[in-house]
Amino acid sequence: MTIPSSHVRTLKGIVVSDKMQKTVVVEVTRLTKNQKYKKYYKVSRRFQAHDEKGEYHVGDVVMIAASRPLSRTKRFIVTGKVAKKS
Repeated sequence: MTIPSSHVRTLKGIVVSDKMQKTVVVEVTRLTKNQKYKKYYKVSRRFQAHDEKGEYHVGDVVMIAASRPLSRTKRFIVTGKVAKKS
């Protein structure tokens, strides 16, 4: 059974490390609301993503999609570049 592409978890983030072979670290930032004070604050999380060709570098804004486990820590694949580093 295959999972429809509309149900795959996709995230947008910034590449913060490309020192590994075929792997990049992508930091995804989202806004969360405090229930009591109604204030929004940033929450960041880092994901290791598979980059087969090594074409993404630090500062690039990329899209990542969930996949089967590729290693102990890799659960995402880089699907494309949104913007180049500025």
